[in-house]
Amino acid sequence: MAKYMIVDGLRAEFTDEKNILQVIRNVGIHIPTFCYYTDLSIYGACRMCVVEDDKGNIIASCSTPPKDKMVIRTNTPKLHHHRKMILELLLASHCRDCTICEKNQKCQLQALARRFGLYDIRFKNNRPNYEIDDSSPAIVRDMNKCILCGDCVRMCNEIQHVGAIDFVNRGSNMIVSPAFNRKLSETECVNCGQCAAVCPTGAITIKKSKGKVWNALFDPTKRVIAQVAPAVRVALGEEFGMAPGENSIYKIYTALHMIGFDLCFDTSVSADMTIIEETNELAEILSRNEERRYPLFTSCCPAWVRYVENKHPQLLPYISTSKSPMEMFGAVLKEYYKPSDEECGLETFNVAIMPCTAKKMEAEREEFIRNGKPDIDAVLTTKELASMIRELGIQFADLEPTAPDTPFSIRSGGGVIFGTSGGVTEAALRRLAERTNPALQEIRYSGVRGLEGIKKFTIEIGGKAVHTAVVSGLGNAEKLIQLIESGEEHFDFVEVMACPTGCIGGAGQPESFLEDKKKRSGLYTADKSALVKRSDENPVVTKLYEDGVLKDRARELLHVHYKAPAASQS
Repeated sequence: MAKYMIVDGLRAEFTDEKNILQVIRNVGIHIPTFCYYTDLSIYGACRMCVVEDDKGNIIASCSTPPKDKMVIRTNTPKLHHHRKMILELLLASHCRDCTICEKNQKCQLQALARRFGLYDIRFKNNRPNYEIDDSSPAIVRDMNKCILCGDCVRMCNEIQHVGAIDFVNRGSNMIVSPAFNRKLSETECVNCGQCAAVCPTGAITIKKSKGKVWNALFDPTKRVIAQVAPAVRVALGEEFGMAPGENSIYKIYTALHMIGFDLCFDTSVSADMTIIEETNELAEILSRNEERRYPLFTSCCPAWVRYVENKHPQLLPYISTSKSPMEMFGAVLKEYYKPSDEECGLETFNVAIMPCTAKKMEAEREEFIRNGKPDIDAVLTTKELASMIRELGIQFADLEPTAPDTPFSIRSGGGVIFGTSGGVTEAALRRLAERTNPALQEIRYSGVRGLEGIKKFTIEIGGKAVHTAVVSGLGNAEKLIQLIESGEEHFDFVEVMACPTGCIGGAGQPESFLEDKKKRSGLYTADKSALVKRSDENPVVTKLYEDGVLKDRARELLHVHYKAPAASQS
């Protein structure tokens, strides 16, 4: 017989729900929370989720397991007073510059204050005025807006295993901060931005590059080029009322030209270059038939690379020397337009539109600065692009679609699926496998697809078994590293993306964690309609290698050798 609870007079059956909160939400009642995320440990700090049992006891629904025939109420005079008091106290010690806050109209504290009709705060704000930390290339911390929910701390420690921030001090002096009150740039932060993704207020946000891009767009001496990452196309539309996962790439090209970009391209083109270079490395390793302790790790994710530099520098020689698609395209575009720039007196200004915040850090790395200038001049997140579109009053959902500009107008399906966990691996295996549809189907159903944090599978390529793993989330990467270090697991190729679910779950994307399956589906749908499936069959890329800027220069323009930062070397 099914177990059940009585919630506000409704029968709510349950099976393996770990707390009352989940049971309540299953019957369609939205209990307010600040500190609760299903993927994080139970913290129970905010107390907004409290409910009342039939004996009048107040209990936290997030940390209380359900019991058969339990009777609870979610809305009583006592609970209503309790929640309003919590909100009022939080607001009393909170910066209330809501109109200029990045989280305005998307802030959970603001939304709940409106929901409970709080328009006047009786208490004085006695909290100190904290200095804003904008030292990081990707993340801004403003502790004046922190409500101590702990979401960022648990994300950084439990999911990402980075540990750059934690609770500091006690009582009313408690704040979230790096140890010893250091700046974020002085820590082992990998700039993944997942702390900002779960922050319910504006205490942790993403550093903006819009001003720099606007200045370039208004500068007549600059040729401003945009490249759009695969994951952006299935997320931007959400900001304008389109369905999650809907492919809006052709509307994006239209919007970018309306904003003022001279040329617009798809980063999937350079993802094809990445696959060619990375599979060349893998094929060479496999041809040696030698036993290696470590696999070839992918290098597309800058947060993963930084994580290795900080915590596992012994793995650096095993990370692919292939640059990320963003950096490859940046180098190719600068070289391709150099003759025209010199002739016309222009300067190419590369803008990358990414789902990822760590790309802002990657663009500033000294390895990607050539002749004193970076190959990528600015990185915009998906949300920053949405902000620029709104700023001009563009009705994005109503735009007519347009194609990317020539000559970089063709990309393969393999390049498009880079945006989801497993996409890089699938594209790589497509290139190495036989040129048949059955081979493509075998790869598709090998276990490479899906949103699981760790996927392990073996597939036969050229008569040789290739042991492969796909990992998303740095905590999962750490688990796999430990298995490899102990000798329990052996792999030939490992794909790592720092953000859970891959780039579609990047911190620069709209905050809709429940829609990642639809975004993934959108990328695979785009892959199905692609005329070219394999990266090395992309005629645009082939021409670059045969008689374009990559002829005899692929090693120079498309590869990089990472070294541990000074903090890790000391």
